[in-house]
Amino acid sequence: MSAAEYVPEGAGIAELREAAQGCHGCELWEPATQTVFGAGSPKASMLLVGEQPGDVEDQRGLPFVGPAGKVLQKALDEAGADRSTLYVTNAVKHFRFEWRGKRRIHQTPDTSNVVACRPWLEAEIRRVDPQLVVVLGATAAKSLLGSGFRVTKERGVVFERDTPAGTRRFLATIHPSAILRMDAELRDQGYADFVADLRTAVAAV
Repeated sequence: MSAAEYVPEGAGIAELREAAQGCHGCELWEPATQTVFGAGSPKASMLLVGEQPGDVEDQRGLPFVGPAGKVLQKALDEAGADRSTLYVTNAVKHFRFEWRGKRRIHQTPDTSNVVACRPWLEAEIRRVDPQLVVVLGATAAKSLLGSGFRVTKERGVVFERDTPAGTRRFLATIHPSAILRMDAELRDQGYADFVADLRTAVAAV
């Protein structure tokens, strides 16, 4: 399974977004409402990569507009980042879920989903050509940095890595949804650490 055959050669972000709507590169397209492609400035100095769209994103067709997106927006504001100058996307472009009654419950994408969708992410990075890629959580890290990378051990620092989209500067941190899942007594510190990581990212571009 791969999205490679659906990715138009040399396309701009608008053309990539349009082409991605017809992607059947893995099985996730069928139950999902729509492809949720990246959004933001096509010339962003900072590109942020999350895991996959959630229920709200799947319905609205935009990344990071649900509960985790609100945490991210607040943290970006506190870190001094203007979201209108950023580009935000996900490693996987379709919502993977299971039905529980009438609710759609998030499921972590399989490795096969991450691998299948990687051509879209690589095309976005090549086209936007950011100064820094911010990796949000383990799934994004698996897609871009390999299965051996551990966000918890290597977060909050800027480093370089060779990728199919060329040599890139990265900073890894947790996914904002992880803050929502933290115990109440840990959440404030978890959020403060997340903002500190984003401040490091802002200072690097």
